[in-house]
Amino acid sequence: MSETPASILLIDDHPLLRQGIKQLIGMEDDMIVAGEASNAADGIRLASELEPDLILMDLNMPEMNGIEALKKLREQSVSSRIVMFTVSDLEDDVVAALRAGADGYLLKDMEPEDMIRQLHQAATGKLVISERLTTLLAEALRSNKPHQASRPDFDSLTPREKDILRLIAEGLSNKMIGRKLDISDGTVKVHVKHLLKKLSLRSRVEVAVWAVEEGFHRA
Repeated sequence: MSETPASILLIDDHPLLRQGIKQLIGMEDDMIVAGEASNAADGIRLASELEPDLILMDLNMPEMNGIEALKKLREQSVSSRIVMFTVSDLEDDVVAALRAGADGYLLKDMEPEDMIRQLHQAATGKLVISERLTTLLAEALRSNKPHQASRPDFDSLTPREKDILRLIAEGLSNKMIGRKLDISDGTVKVHVKHLLKKLSLRSRVEVAVWAVEEGFHRA
């Protein structure tokens, strides 16, 4: 971790829950709550003002839900890592959030120490998903591809794209992949766009799940 604490923005309409998370994060030296919002609209405004390293956002909020807020944040090119934090373990919600650009999906019934561990992972640029959802997600991705004429073809990728795919499977962000391969974030984005198209997959999360299932992350 860097010497500067990772800044976190909380967006949740339950004040008691926000208070509990703040207390948990307050015990960590390398993370700090930079701001909090009780609704999505205020959260979007604060995200632009504060530019936090990580946004922890509820899925079910009045007026504007977490998926809608997530889409707006991505449309505004907010570069923060965005992790959904919710009680919903419904397949549709998990898939919708990850396809809308979430960097993680955590359940509110997780143990405090597990949550802190996952937040550390998210703050350092890794994809985080509650353990019991990974099997559900893999099944959803398998069953949601009737439009595909064939399975993703790993051999269609260039050597550089294969390198990037393996690093995506490890949960690394574009920035971290760029550092590892000594290329720019922009170059990584171009490669990711190309490999998504070649594999007929719609998000880096689908790439990660598919690569892990097929064992390509160990190749």
